[in-house]
Amino acid sequence: MRVLMRLSGSLVLVLGLWTLIWLPLVQGESSAAEVQEQALGAANAPVTIIEYASLTCPHCAEFHKTVLPQLKERFIAPGKVRLVFRDFPLDERALAASALAHCAGPDRYFGFLAVLFETQESWARSDDFASALKQLGKLGGLSEATVDACLADKALSDKILQSRLDAEQQYSVKSTPTFIIGDQVHAGLRDIDAFAELIQPLLDKAS
Repeated sequence: MRVLMRLSGSLVLVLGLWTLIWLPLVQGESSAAEVQEQALGAANAPVTIIEYASLTCPHCAEFHKTVLPQLKERFIAPGKVRLVFRDFPLDERALAASALAHCAGPDRYFGFLAVLFETQESWARSDDFASALKQLGKLGGLSEATVDACLADKALSDKILQSRLDAEQQYSVKSTPTFIIGDQVHAGLRDIDAFAELIQPLLDKAS
């Protein structure tokens, strides 16, 4: 009951997001519980941005809520940029949330991310975050059994943690969000104009 009360303030928002993002895609719940490369944009886009993020990171949530929509409009939708999302969980709650998103399957992955970031303050601060995540999963069309299996899947969690280890070893990532743009590491949140200043020279070079 306590978890439901904490989530109730954003319940209408959550249901609205599920309706707009998920309902057109639901064709039965996904059984996919594996870490795959998750990306937005054309595979042959001239510029690739790799984002390392934690689902409990407030700055990551701010990027997804305010900057990413502008990035999609200006660069991703026109085929100029491909955004690759990679897990970098900072804590146990972020790890569980990442697992839940992967269990939704690739077609619904970014929809789950949008809801998890939008409602971050509710579930990430809950006294019982696992129950809060289960509630979100069920609202998104996953059965309780699927969510339970997902959160208990050690192999899945190990692969998510490996993503963090790879980021630390390959790019020396230490915080979130961190963006890899043109083989350069850029730590921290930035606005769309700052992204444009980094992207445009690479587009000019590729043209």
